[in-house]
Amino acid sequence: MLATLPAMRFSSLPLLPLTLTLASPLTLSPPRRYPPRRRHPPPSNLVNGCVPFPGVDAQGNTSGGLSPTGATNGGCSSSTGQVYVRRGTGAGGRTALMYSWYFPKDEPLNGVGHRHDWEGVIIWLASPTSTAPSNILAVCPSAHGDWNCATTGYTLSGTSPLIAYQSIFPLDHSMGLTSTVGGTQPLVAWESLPAAAQNALQSTDFGDAIVPFKDSTFANNLAEATF
Repeated sequence: MLATLPAMRFSSLPLLPLTLTLASPLTLSPPRRYPPRRRHPPPSNLVNGCVPFPGVDAQGNTSGGLSPTGATNGGCSSSTGQVYVRRGTGAGGRTALMYSWYFPKDEPLNGVGHRHDWEGVIIWLASPTSTAPSNILAVCPSAHGDWNCATTGYTLSGTSPLIAYQSIFPLDHSMGLTSTVGGTQPLVAWESLPAAAQNALQSTDFGDAIVPFKDSTFANNLAEATF
């Protein structure tokens, strides 16, 4: 139930000239007991900047990111990517699905920005099992530390809300609503990640970017996504 990024193809080789350590996409399937996650992955429309990359591999190696120099998508314009999903429960017993993406850098302008970016979308559902479009209560894209929830005005592709990743200068990148269909990435559920990958995401310092679905941030992010 998220947005889409233009489908890209990517070489699995590390970008050595840019000293970027790439993690290979994980292909573990989300558990079948939560079918909505598999049926409503959010497509994301890339307006500018990097495409999504894997943030971690099965061995717990995390991406080294890229320095915010050169073109805003320099060294990060092509990847199979990865989208991470975690299920939670909020006030009133409502079900939330948080979908998250990793980007090697957040660079609105040459030399401006920071290494690493984590962004996401929280989708609130009336039922934890229904996959009908009417089951969506709110769509909450991440933007500069906030979750901007919309109960109307979002566009669906099938049962998936459409999300854009963009920078509106002079601000750095964030997620937002769009009517343009983008591309999708391999989906993996938090609890399907190997322990090494989970531990790496819990402990790695991504600088100005914070993993939104790790244990120390997940519950607070859901609490802030109000509507």
